[in-house]
Amino acid sequence: MTNLASLSPATAVAGPPARFRELLASEWIKMRSLRSAPWTIALTVLFVMGSAAVATLADHAAGSGPVGFLPFDAYPQAGSWTLMLVAGSAGALTVVSEYSSGSIRTTTVAVPARGSVVLAKAAVVAALWTAVGAVVSTGSFLVSQAILNGRHAGVPITHPGVFRALVASALSAPVCALVGLGLGVLLRHAAATMVTSVFVLLMLPTMFSESDRWSADIKHAMVAAAWRRLVQNWGPDPGSLGYTATVSGSWIVYALWPLITVALAVLVVRRRDV
Repeated sequence: MTNLASLSPATAVAGPPARFRELLASEWIKMRSLRSAPWTIALTVLFVMGSAAVATLADHAAGSGPVGFLPFDAYPQAGSWTLMLVAGSAGALTVVSEYSSGSIRTTTVAVPARGSVVLAKAAVVAALWTAVGAVVSTGSFLVSQAILNGRHAGVPITHPGVFRALVASALSAPVCALVGLGLGVLLRHAAATMVTSVFVLLMLPTMFSESDRWSADIKHAMVAAAWRRLVQNWGPDPGSLGYTATVSGSWIVYALWPLITVALAVLVVRRRDV
């Protein structure tokens, strides 16, 4: 029997090229075949929503509110950063798992259009983690408000600042997943990709402050800092000596990180041998 991996590219493309929807179906099957994926997603959802419940109970027990909407009750940093970390790692895993097992060679022989493969992976990862992010974000808000409603302190989703915080928290998952995927293609090594994802997404923003313009500009260009600005529902203090990020700039950061990393991944994978 002929091994598919031993076929030359010329032989592999003798038939009609794979359509993009067929690539999407193939990548979805690969995603579902990762045994850890369902458990990882389920535990992440439980932890993040549990963090919202704990933060809300602790805040109310301290007697601080909420007066209006306190976003870090529904979206505490511990839970939100966990979601970013898991999403980034899962996005990277969709790529590095193929490199580590060697199955990427079979994929590129069957589909010589490597850029299309990366884009199909990105589309599936973005769709999955957008759905997960939406469930987690909406669930966290509902859990926190259910607790506060029992104390006559809840707010509706139409309250100022709520919807933006909900959307920003939901989209943080696909943004980080796509960044992880792009880094996975660029680095191709599981440990290096995971460490780089954690450093870039979560640790790097903490190294910079908002006291100086250059430091604030670097900090505001990070995903975690953009998430924090989008979630908070208060404006900058007019008397502050720091430089505060803008809402529009934070949305731009959300858009540019996945676009740049995926574009670099497509460019690199077309020029580099497997």
